[in-house]
Amino acid sequence: MHIYINEANTHDGEEVTIKGWLYNKRSSGKIRFVLVRDGTGIIQTVIVQGEVPDKVFAIADAITQESSLILTGTVRKDQRAPGGYEIVCTDLKIVQRAEEYPISPKEHSIEFLLPIRHLWLRSKKQTAIMRIRHELIKACRDFLDDQGFVNMDTPILTPASVEGTTTLFPVDYYGETVYLTQSGQLYNEATAAALGKVYCFGPTFRAEKSKTRRHLTEFWMLEPEVAYLELDGVMDLAEDMMVYVIKMILEKRSDDLAALERDCSKLENIKKPFPRITYKEAVSIIQKKEKDFSFGDDFGAPHETIISEHFDRPVFVHRYPAAVKAFYMKRDPDDDSLSLSVDMIGPEGIGELIGGGQREDDLDTLLKRIQEHKLPEAAYGWYLDLRKYGSCPHGGFGLGIERTIAWICGIKHIRETIPFPRMLERVYP
Repeated sequence: MHIYINEANTHDGEEVTIKGWLYNKRSSGKIRFVLVRDGTGIIQTVIVQGEVPDKVFAIADAITQESSLILTGTVRKDQRAPGGYEIVCTDLKIVQRAEEYPISPKEHSIEFLLPIRHLWLRSKKQTAIMRIRHELIKACRDFLDDQGFVNMDTPILTPASVEGTTTLFPVDYYGETVYLTQSGQLYNEATAAALGKVYCFGPTFRAEKSKTRRHLTEFWMLEPEVAYLELDGVMDLAEDMMVYVIKMILEKRSDDLAALERDCSKLENIKKPFPRITYKEAVSIIQKKEKDFSFGDDFGAPHETIISEHFDRPVFVHRYPAAVKAFYMKRDPDDDSLSLSVDMIGPEGIGELIGGGQREDDLDTLLKRIQEHKLPEAAYGWYLDLRKYGSCPHGGFGLGIERTIAWICGIKHIRETIPFPRMLERVYP
């Protein structure tokens, strides 16, 4: 009977077959301990000379790291074994004997590992990160689906910018220049006017010439948008979703967090309510450490870190100066120099996890903003239509998947949070 390794605890005393790859092995006299992985976990297999055919014992000696194999044996409980269960082998077959594997159990530099990311993904910590990534995405979708949201797919190729024209990737589209999307938000606003509560999830692209640990040129965003949702509601939605996501990951991926040696007490502290401070209050916090920071300046990574040091959970910073936010942000009715925008800054120095706010819903004002930003008005004709036909207050946000994973996993660099990272100088493999 073929089973997956993560099912071994339900087959104690039964004969099973595992199909996977050799993770590692060691010897002790007439015993061979073979660690096998199959994508769901790693299990120790015990092969005893004299208790298996000589051919099987010889295979155990000859098999190389990452060789693909089919192994049969009896599951038994053993608290000393990784995972609490092991298999007493009765048969072992090699499907393909791997060549000398370039990644050994010793430490390797990131310069060595990135070009062989396709192999590095097989390591214990990297598979743990990928399972947490899966759980994060699933939890976000489950939360929104349960709230009555509808998933709407938005275009990857777009005629106009969302987050400014300096970070666009141009693409030749049958002789016309279009761009890889920076966000699905503008299209989300259209679908929200049709369906009320929507979200999109997909890759986004920013041509930022940045080499920081927080940036990728291709990353994934989850973006909800809701008709008749104003700024406070945007913060409520983001807060509820984040609390739910952390709860699910702690419940379902505790083994993976342990493999990453993550201090889960910091995640267990992520409970409502999250602090909510204005941009002005955030500036006061920053100025205690950086005297030359001025009101009106945008936050960089060091400033977000300073803010996060004052809180043990994510913090909302709202009402940024309109000058540092996108053209579509609605202005504060009490102060036209401020926008009804909000960022969720994560703890432990991870930086911005969520960016969003309330959108400008007045046609004349939006047209004026497009002109002020010197954007091509013709490319936004359809977007302006949304203000002509049933405009209403609406808002939403974008959650950066990779940066959120980096925080949850306690990883210093965002490049390990996506299977194949795209950075300023890396598009291989």
